[in-house]
Amino acid sequence: MSPADVTAEHNPLRDPRDRRLPRIAGPSGLVIFGVTGDLARKKLMPAVYDLTNRGLLPPGFALTGFARRDWDTRQFAEIVHDSVKEHARTPFREATWRQLAEGIRFVEGSFDDDAAFDRLSDTVHELDEVRGTEGNHAFYLSVPPSSFPVVCRQLARSGLSQPREGTWRRVVIEKPFGHDLESARELNAVVSEVFRPDDVFRIDHYLGKETVQNILALRFANQLFEPIWNANYVDHVQITMAEDIGIGGRAGYYDGIGAARDVIQNHLLQLLALTAMEEPVSFDAEGLRAEKTKVLSAVRLPKDLGKHTSRGQYSAGWQGGEKVAGYTEEEGFNPGSTTETFAAIRVDIDTRRWAGVPFYLRTGKRLGRRVTEIAVVFKKAPHLPFESTATEELGKNALVIRVQPDEGVTLRFGAKVPGTAMEVRDVTMDFGYGHAFTESSPEAYERLILDVLLGDPPLFPRHEEVELSWKILDPITEYWATHGKPDPYRSGTWGPASADEMMARDGRAWRIP
Repeated sequence: MSPADVTAEHNPLRDPRDRRLPRIAGPSGLVIFGVTGDLARKKLMPAVYDLTNRGLLPPGFALTGFARRDWDTRQFAEIVHDSVKEHARTPFREATWRQLAEGIRFVEGSFDDDAAFDRLSDTVHELDEVRGTEGNHAFYLSVPPSSFPVVCRQLARSGLSQPREGTWRRVVIEKPFGHDLESARELNAVVSEVFRPDDVFRIDHYLGKETVQNILALRFANQLFEPIWNANYVDHVQITMAEDIGIGGRAGYYDGIGAARDVIQNHLLQLLALTAMEEPVSFDAEGLRAEKTKVLSAVRLPKDLGKHTSRGQYSAGWQGGEKVAGYTEEEGFNPGSTTETFAAIRVDIDTRRWAGVPFYLRTGKRLGRRVTEIAVVFKKAPHLPFESTATEELGKNALVIRVQPDEGVTLRFGAKVPGTAMEVRDVTMDFGYGHAFTESSPEAYERLILDVLLGDPPLFPRHEEVELSWKILDPITEYWATHGKPDPYRSGTWGPASADEMMARDGRAWRIP
């Protein structure tokens, strides 16, 4: 169930028969800056095609690319065509492609080229006339944050950011939203000079994943879990995003950024907020954001960051039966780099619900396998009326929400082993999206692009959430900057020994997903 569906359940004025009607965008167009990058080619263009294929975009939808390439519209359409055929989730249909291709345009130019943005303005007006986009356009900045100011200024100078009465103009910003609190505030100041707060959509693609949205349904649509979703029953929470790949060709972006800024500041702290928040008054944007902001405001860092954080950097090893290089051995990297590829932190939440329950967040490259999960680990039963030998293999109950891959939910609990003796051992009950539903989950970018075109912002963090996340992370990265180098860990393992030691100090251990 999506947040929209949950809202329908709580809205007595809405006809329940309307609840499953698809949300279809009205007349509109999308302009993508940075169409030559991997994100545009592998995610954005295929997502636009998939939305078209599902009938969720208007017949006159327009897709415009802007880049410093010597292309014309026909050549750009070929790029889109190839990207769609290789990466689209839904089957390729010639009729769908023809419909989309009629609305494709390309404008050549650099970000500091006034004439290029004037041509883009002419193109947008032409699409309003020819395709019926009616003045409604979203601008997707799939570019480095350093380019945001100049693009925003050009959009303002050329009039592209100013909607006519009864129309809209919106901007979509990809992470990272700055590299610390100060830069995040500067970035927000630049964007807010050009666009209203409600017209700024900060993309965190994790929030568009079906399983992340299912956290809301799991907690608030069921009586089963919410009564025990608190410090009386929960021992601790682990939130993990592990990748089995290295950095590859991302040296220019990743070195100097690191795992904590790349993942913890946005993805993992957003997952923490959704896991820990109170039930919102409603599931609209304002209600969700208010509760997430309360959680992030209540996050408290441990006093001793040396004992309750860990950072690492992968070294050479074996991954999937293949010998792989270490981080500093990869092409384009500084051999003396101190950028971390693994980060783990403990935080606490100073609310009545979560007092005394630690939240452990970890992320890393070149780990044992690719997985993102939220594990809510419960306290042991206060009394076990069995002999100690009967329960020696029994662990703590856990509810594990798998975000990727194999999206679903697993519940771990104790059950008797068949036989004449009383022996209790951990077993699991498993729900998988692929088994329970015949319809495949849409890609996150499909949901998020559609939300932008609809002006539906619940899944997009506001600048208050971004700034609170940086307030949490900045003291940690500042501490690391003055306390030596990251600890090495071998590729294919689950991180440095310091991460295990961090958990052991609290009498706990990391889950092996």
